[in-house]
Amino acid sequence: YQRLGKRAHDSGWTFMNYGYKHTSQNILNLKSSDESDRMFIQLYDYVASQLPIKDSTVLEVGSGRGGGASFVSRYHHPKSITGLDYSKSAIKLSARLHGTIDNLNFKLGDAENLPFKDNTFDAVINIESSHCYGNVEAFVKEVYRSLKVGGNFCWTDFRDKETMEKLHNTFLNAGFEIVSKKEITKEVLDALDDINDSKVKGISESVPMGMKKSFETFAGVQGTPVYEAFKAGNLHYHRYLMVKQSTVARV
Repeated sequence: YQRLGKRAHDSGWTFMNYGYKHTSQNILNLKSSDESDRMFIQLYDYVASQLPIKDSTVLEVGSGRGGGASFVSRYHHPKSITGLDYSKSAIKLSARLHGTIDNLNFKLGDAENLPFKDNTFDAVINIESSHCYGNVEAFVKEVYRSLKVGGNFCWTDFRDKETMEKLHNTFLNAGFEIVSKKEITKEVLDALDDINDSKVKGISESVPMGMKKSFETFAGVQGTPVYEAFKAGNLHYHRYLMVKQSTVARV
């Protein structure tokens, strides 16, 4: 991940998620400058659309290269959005690429020890990042602490069945009420298929030969373990919308 943060600074590559392809006919109206990132943006739009973001204070944990936070700031109009990431190089790059947006800022920090006071944010989003964390339970507790009472947490990522069952209980034990949840593996797989060739081309042009396989695996291109696990039904991609309750739930 640190290598990814340092590479391709001038490639225009600002998203790190697998993407999302709509199954409905609702087509997101994008500016021409955003069109090339449509599949990645649609995942952010799908998540952000679950929340009352307009005029809210929003935190994205695991903001990567900043493209998603930039999209949310420009299209969903929060009062402010903070993108937090563990990688110094990713934060530096995000600030350089998106630093002119007034309601957007980036901060270096640890998802398992968020550098914010209690009850700070109206909404927290976390997109395809938490599978990399060493202590997901600590992360969930930190999100709960940092949210205002009544604030929303929208999480999306992939897990195998057993791990997802444990994480579901982790959300409940932290005090979250689960408002809705949905498996979106098909939509993610369809997006991966649509953008496969462009991903392979981008990796080929930007990554040294000895590192291509690692980057392709990280990107989930066709034939890699994660892609094949989605196809076989061994990994599932989920979206959860949760709300912070006034008291911690007893489960």
